[in-house]
Amino acid sequence: MQSPAPSAPTAGRVLVVDDDPTVAEIVAGYLDRAGYTVDRASDGPAALARADERRPDLVVLDLMLPGMNGLDVCRILREQGPVPVIMLTARGDEDDRILGLEVGADDYVTKPFSPRELVLRVESVLRRSRAVSGESGGAAPGAAGDGRLAAAGLELDPVARRATKDGRELALTLREFDLLTYLLRHPGRACGREELMHEVWGWEFGDLSTVTVHVRRLRSKIEDDPAAPQLITTVWGVGYRFDPPGGGGEPRN
Repeated sequence: MQSPAPSAPTAGRVLVVDDDPTVAEIVAGYLDRAGYTVDRASDGPAALARADERRPDLVVLDLMLPGMNGLDVCRILREQGPVPVIMLTARGDEDDRILGLEVGADDYVTKPFSPRELVLRVESVLRRSRAVSGESGGAAPGAAGDGRLAAAGLELDPVARRATKDGRELALTLREFDLLTYLLRHPGRACGREELMHEVWGWEFGDLSTVTVHVRRLRSKIEDDPAAPQLITTVWGVGYRFDPPGGGGEPRN
């Protein structure tokens, strides 16, 4: 008897968490047609149970869930291990988007949204995540492993994805690490927010507050006084500049 042919590999497993069955069905349908295996949950506890049963490669997570909101779900998911999260929000308020980014969401999409755009965002976030973990052959923008970087007490190993400050391990998210890597590779140069969004996030367009939030989070982890930053300085009307004492930031063999 001939054994059944093995099932074709999927593009990845995505957990869609939304209490609106219409939205969840549409999103799941588009992801399924794009080659993803899709799990669904309608609330926070169900999402955490699904993630515990079978760890997803990425989570599409609605911010406004009944009972446990998306922010709490995102925090708990991140405590259990690294997993990319794209936050869905029906609100246009910037504070909600910033909250999502600050709890560790990798991206957000505001409702109403184009399902095709969401699929592109999923592909972008997964591509970068897999490049970081070594699952894909390509290197993420700004994160090529061509040598260690050292400046102002900071040491980065792009290959090991390890960063320290004065010998102390830094707990950086994927985006924070790539952002710091890019800035260290361009010391003393003003980097525009649009440039950072393209080079670090790989986006041709998007909300520039994403960059602002990540710079603020990065400052809180590397600056002696985040309220008066000395390493990552603001260049008004342009973006940010990495200003290590004495220049620095060059690759070190």
